[in-house]
Amino acid sequence: MKIAVSSCLLGTSIRFDGGHKHDRFITDELGRYADFVPFCPEHLAFGTPRPTIKVVIDQEIPMIVSNKNGADLTDALQKTSEDETRAISQAGISGIIFKSKSPSCGLGSTIAYLPNGYAGGKTDGMFAAMCKANFPLLPMEEEGRLYDPWLRENFIMQLFAYDDFERFKASRPAMGKLVAFHQSYKFLLQSKHELSYRRLGHIVGNLDKLSFDEVLDLYESVFKETIGIKSSIKKTRNVLEHMAGFLKMHLTSVEKAVLHEQINDYANKIIPLIAPLSTLDMFAKKYEVEYLLKQKFLTPYPKELALRSDIRSGK
Repeated sequence: MKIAVSSCLLGTSIRFDGGHKHDRFITDELGRYADFVPFCPEHLAFGTPRPTIKVVIDQEIPMIVSNKNGADLTDALQKTSEDETRAISQAGISGIIFKSKSPSCGLGSTIAYLPNGYAGGKTDGMFAAMCKANFPLLPMEEEGRLYDPWLRENFIMQLFAYDDFERFKASRPAMGKLVAFHQSYKFLLQSKHELSYRRLGHIVGNLDKLSFDEVLDLYESVFKETIGIKSSIKKTRNVLEHMAGFLKMHLTSVEKAVLHEQINDYANKIIPLIAPLSTLDMFAKKYEVEYLLKQKFLTPYPKELALRSDIRSGK
């Protein structure tokens, strides 16, 4: 998979002061499974090193202003932001990771100044706002928020699900394959939003007798919206209980007690999600419950990332 990433997060010395903000999770861990498409509209517009800039909101219109001499640099940054947007749109990416607080790349964390020089709140950087407008269903996050284990786990799950769908779509599937794809994502989608999962089921059911291309386009839109919804401990607990229901005819009384105790302990933030999931996976393999073993929710991304081993990954 390809991910567009702010160049400074990859260790490139491209920030205003000639430095970088190398993020080891991105390069050393996520980098084992992805190729990176770097971007930096500020470097393209102003070079490196360069005077700092800021976002100024005047009558609700955002401007890019030099901190050195107050010059209006909006047009210059807008041009290179458009250039970078075109470049990543042609790269076949499955997500974007921005540099937080940047006037170009901050995703809701950029300080918006008032004309009088006072901070007036926070906003998106120019390039980040452009990406949101052009790629509304694409997974996007900034590296600062990825330090939160819950946000990190949700983003990585979304990223791999998005890429999985892109690969599925490229395989030129037919209706039977779409049904199987949807079934494999049953519990992951339910952990995001139950009603959206049911809506996707109706789309696959195709009661309106649409063409397959129309069904696939509609499914894609709702699927990508759904995987972008954050999961919660409550929703995840319901999914775990539902999965356990597929084993109830097989488990001994002791096995049932152990599994439900682990689910309760997860819900009470005593143990991380990986504990009940590993037990579910073990019992599904022991009793050969194929429907569970095919579920993406068990392994939505490479287990080596170990994101579900942190008790803080659930909220």
